[in-house]
Amino acid sequence: MTKRDYYEVLEVDTQADGSQIKKAYRRLALQYHPDRNTGDKQAEEKFKEAAEAYEVLSDSQKRQMYDQFGHAGLQQSGFQGFRNFDDIFSSFGDIFEEFFGFGGARGGRRARRGADLRYDVSVEFMEAVFGKEMEVEIRRHEPCETCRGTGAVDGASPSVCATCGGRGQVTRSQGFFSVSTTCPTCHGAGSVITDPCKKCGGDGLVLNAKKLSFKIPPGVESGSRLRLQGEGELGQMGGPPGDLYVFIRVEDHELFRRAGDDVVVGVPVTYSQAALGGTVAIPTLEGTETLTIPQGTQSGQEFRVASKGIARLRGRGRGDLVVVAYIDTPNKVTKEQEELLRNLAELEGAEVAPEKKRLFSRKK
Repeated sequence: MTKRDYYEVLEVDTQADGSQIKKAYRRLALQYHPDRNTGDKQAEEKFKEAAEAYEVLSDSQKRQMYDQFGHAGLQQSGFQGFRNFDDIFSSFGDIFEEFFGFGGARGGRRARRGADLRYDVSVEFMEAVFGKEMEVEIRRHEPCETCRGTGAVDGASPSVCATCGGRGQVTRSQGFFSVSTTCPTCHGAGSVITDPCKKCGGDGLVLNAKKLSFKIPPGVESGSRLRLQGEGELGQMGGPPGDLYVFIRVEDHELFRRAGDDVVVGVPVTYSQAALGGTVAIPTLEGTETLTIPQGTQSGQEFRVASKGIARLRGRGRGDLVVVAYIDTPNKVTKEQEELLRNLAELEGAEVAPEKKRLFSRKK
């Protein structure tokens, strides 16, 4: 099924700021919330659609990707949207609590999605061109082995919170209305740890190093971002883990320069080759080839070699190799070369510097 435009879904302008987008989402979330539309499949779909639109437009990086490449660009970057209500409530639990005065998980322990992590890598120019298998070591929180993730000494079970009775929320009456808020004692967990584990301090998590392998696809450039789904921090209360985002920086090359999907390289030609035409050796990404240049080639003139550039990251095929010819003027010339050049200058009617006298030393 074709997805609707996210701005159309939230009924906002493409120039809408963060507060306008949040306000629009709040209105739709109130209107189509599943607790207010029990059994209404159409309302459920609109609720999911609004949540997906808000997830993209409230995130500056995802919004920029969507504005530039649309739904296809988001899919290429690994964006998958929400699978079910639990995903939505896990991601926007705090927002629903702000909107409605209670957690999105509809009471009790609220699952929370784990935090995303970032890792920066540098790759050589040729590695970015052809792709590379990489292994990196990241540091993230893992369940404490001493307490088996419970946070309590010897893995004992936490005690039921006396303030909320294990519900994770407390309800206060205000006139005719009852308002539910997160329990201030257990912070929504529904339980408390009376004797915390000494290794993790009661968190149930410790910071560990983990090695991850992934492939950098051909055609990446500086600023490209890879998403490793589920490799971020662990979720809370049974929520899904976050993602790991790998940000790439490509190092410069001594010969080649990137221009979009094209590769630019400068090639020296002699005056005689430029004037009369001929063949010159040119470096390409795969090795050395020959290029025929026409008679009367000018310094700075460009020649395109089709499909010898960089693989298109969001499409098929490759860019071109752009060869820029420049006249290679020698620093020194031989006597024979000087005579030929002076004869040419005479034919052209060009004024050149006078011939320098050569000094010879005599032996006494």
